Amino acid sequence: MDTLWAPWRLEYLAGKREDGCIFCKKPSDRERLADHLILHVGELAFVILNRFPYHGGHLMVIPLRHTSDFLAVTAEEHAEMARLLQASIHGLKEVYRAEGFNIGMNLGHVAGAGIHEHLHYHVIPRWIGDMNFFPMLAGTRSIPELLGDSYAKLRPFFRGLEERGVLPSGGHAASEVSEARP
Repeated sequence: MDTLWAPWRLEYLAGKREDGCIFCKKPSDRERLADHLILHVGELAFVILNRFPYHGGHLMVIPLRHTSDFLAVTAEEHAEMARLLQASIHGLKEVYRAEGFNIGMNLGHVAGAGIHEHLHYHVIPRWIGDMNFFPMLAGTRSIPELLGDSYAKLRPFFRGLEERGVLPSGGHAASEVSEARP
């Protein structure tokens, strides 16, 4: 039997959990946005690479306000999240030539939410033939790119949208976001 090593998953499975809500803390730490894999911070929502992805290019769109109640999301928050979902799809099509997408959210712990205290959309790019034998036979996914490389490819796309005024800015200029690679 062959062994497929995925040691990066151990951090998620057995790692120390941070106190408080990471989706509230990460975007407020403006000096370390790149370290936190945050691609864009708007006025009411932000886009982040999933640190423990289901698939390469897996993004999340998250309201800045802490809530787990989808029914409590305001019309303004919905509108900004919708713009960020569209920008995410556009970016993944442009940068990765994605051919399709899975988009959704798991509301509540029993629905499979890993972080159920703060709702978030998942945006997962898909390609024809991207399902190989790993998930079917071994329950394992193969992710072909390091997260730092994904960030380095996607951040310039979002920076361009910010500079052109296509995306709302949350009070920081694109130049303020550290471009250091995670």
